[in-house]
Amino acid sequence: MPSLDTKTRGRTSRGRLRALDVYLCRFEQALLERRDGPWAQAVFVDVGFGEHPWTTLESAQAFRALNPALTVVGVELDADRAAAAQVDADARTHFRQGGFDLPLRAEEPARLVRAMNLLRQGPAERVPEVHRTLARYLMPSGLLVEGSADATGAVLCAHLLRRRTDAPDDAPFREGLLFHTDFSHGFAPVLFRDGLPRDLRRKVRPGEPIHDFFSAWTAAWQAARDAGHTHPPDAFREATVGLAERVGGVDVDPWLSSHGYLVWRPKEGVCF
Repeated sequence: MPSLDTKTRGRTSRGRLRALDVYLCRFEQALLERRDGPWAQAVFVDVGFGEHPWTTLESAQAFRALNPALTVVGVELDADRAAAAQVDADARTHFRQGGFDLPLRAEEPARLVRAMNLLRQGPAERVPEVHRTLARYLMPSGLLVEGSADATGAVLCAHLLRRRTDAPDDAPFREGLLFHTDFSHGFAPVLFRDGLPRDLRRKVRPGEPIHDFFSAWTAAWQAARDAGHTHPPDAFREATVGLAERVGGVDVDPWLSSHGYLVWRPKEGVCF
């Protein structure tokens, strides 16, 4: 079977994944801080950092505010990019050439693996295989984040996938979907459709759960606007409340909705 790895353009801009860093620092703080037993050696892995390791370094700075001893490993398929990034390496920050078969050492289990903007062009049916491949490097309860953000990071969508010991074949639990906007493009639920993770993008059609989700979100957004909440951040907050009344698993944490985040965790997981 052909390799899952595909070379990308790798032109990630500074700050593109900052909103994701903010979310993880706030809602995965325990995961980032944990240091007992093997967690003391557990690393953060940024897969496919691109032409420049800016997002890897930005995440390292953010996460080390919680865990100063955290080791960070940036992985890039292109050997020249991996070599060029060595100028930014140090005792706790490593850059290695590799793909989804992560170049980690035996003493480097992963607590968090991030694979953003890597699967947009590949076959959708192989996405679960990529998820299984990456998840096998995670500690139990570790997190895999896979999805995409637009060029500036204004709109972001990602799978939140958790490593569980009871899952067959290293398949992570598809715990939830994370959405974020900074409102620079306004707000309507349709804003997120083209940025959905690769395996969900073509499933926004009648009869599919993700279609039902977006239909409910759009109805909640329209109701918010009809009630006078036309300013995008206000419409977003009100639509989140309305969506939670229509769909189970929507997180109504006020901080999330007031900062442009929506997290959907269906009880059964994102099993589409």
